[in-house]
This record gives sequence, C-alpha cells and structure tokens, in this order.
Amino acid sequence: MTALIRKLEQFVRLSPADRVVLARASSDRVRKFGPRVDITREGDRPRDVHLILSGWACRYKQLDDGRRQVVSFFLPGDMCDLNVFILKEMDHSIGTITSVTIADLSRDFFDEISAGYPRIATALWWETLVNAAIQREWTMNLGQRTASERMAHLLCEIFFRLRLAGLTEGLTCEFPLTQADLADATGLSKVHVNRTLQELRAADLVILRGKVLTVPCLERLMSSGLFNPNYLHMDREGSQLDANE
Repeated sequence: MTALIRKLEQFVRLSPADRVVLARASSDRVRKFGPRVDITREGDRPRDVHLILSGWACRYKQLDDGRRQVVSFFLPGDMCDLNVFILKEMDHSIGTITSVTIADLSRDFFDEISAGYPRIATALWWETLVNAAIQREWTMNLGQRTASERMAHLLCEIFFRLRLAGLTEGLTCEFPLTQADLADATGLSKVHVNRTLQELRAADLVILRGKVLTVPCLERLMSSGLFNPNYLHMDREGSQLDANE
C-alpha cells in the first residue's frame, strides 16, 4: 500500500477501483530531484500538483536578503497545493530536503476524480482541511509556545504524520532535518535550536542519531510540547467503514 493510499484511508475507506486510480497516478509522470534543490520557485507558473512519492521536501518563503521561513514540511504521500491550478504564479517555493521522487498530477486527473471517484474526492477534502489545521498549529507554535514546547510539538507532529503514512518502526523514524531546517521552521536561531535539542535529549525525551529520531516515551514528548493530535483528525469515523456501504 502506498503512503498516499494509507494516509487517505484515515479519512475514507477506499474501494479497489479507487486504489487502482491512485496507484496509476502515482506511477505516471514521475520525476526525481536531488537534495537541496527547488521543485518549483515563487513566481513560476503552476502546471501540476506534485505528489511526494519518496523523500522529504518543504514549502518556504524567502526574503531578498536570503532569510528563509519554512512554512510546512512535505512527507511521502503528501500532495503540494491541491488548489494550485487557480494561481497565475506561485506565491511560495517548494524545495527538497533529501533526494525526492514526485509524481506530477494534472488538472485532468482531478477532473476525473471529481466526476467518478467521490470517495477519493472526499478524502482529498479532508486532506486539505488537515493541512489548514496544521498551519494553524504552526502559527500557534511561532506565536505562543516556548522554544522547548515548539520543538517538542514539531517533533510530535512529524512522528504522527510519518506513522499515519506507515513510515515509522515502533518509536523510531527517519529524520533528515538539519538544525538549520528546524531553525527556519520554528523561528529560532541555529544556536537556540542546538540548545533546545540538547535540553530535550538531556530530559530523555528524544534520541537523534544518524538522521534517525527515536522517541523513548511519546506521551512525555507530547506533554512537553503541549501536543494534542486532534488537529490531525486521525480518528475519522469514515476510515472504519467499508467502501461499499
């Protein structure tokens, strides 16, 4: 099962035909990018929705003097900007963090989904709502949480999102983000990020080793970050229903 299908089935139980159409979309028009390059830049004309098949990427804004704010991370199974077709030009950039493989999804694909695959369309609406909820939590992070709280909260969110996509092993997951990435996402300096991570390590809340994150006790990390996973809507009633009901 692909990360996209696994994630969408948190919202709606998909039929075999739904899965076939999603698998086809995930295998057509595939492109690969190396680490630390742009997939699309602010000012570009958008033509497709990018589906992340493998690797990590981010959405960011950058000032003329080079200062950058990461406003979201993209993980396998994520779609970048479902409503991008209405834009004349991109108002932000999408860049890779690791090597990334994407599938480009055309407007025709989404027209096909709207016309003939209502369960997928419903799941994508839920995906859009969850993404908006994530942005609200990031705003709360930047505006109200302390450095330690915002770092713990971000680590919890990433871990839960990876687990939803089937990309964790127990309490361990891939974690290729650098301290510079974390600084750009949390509004902290790199020095402050380093000190905050050391505090979390000293409290035995996280283990970061070789681009791998281990969470010894997820409940303690959630408490430290004031993390409530309700905004990820992981317990949707529809995910428990049969597709034919």
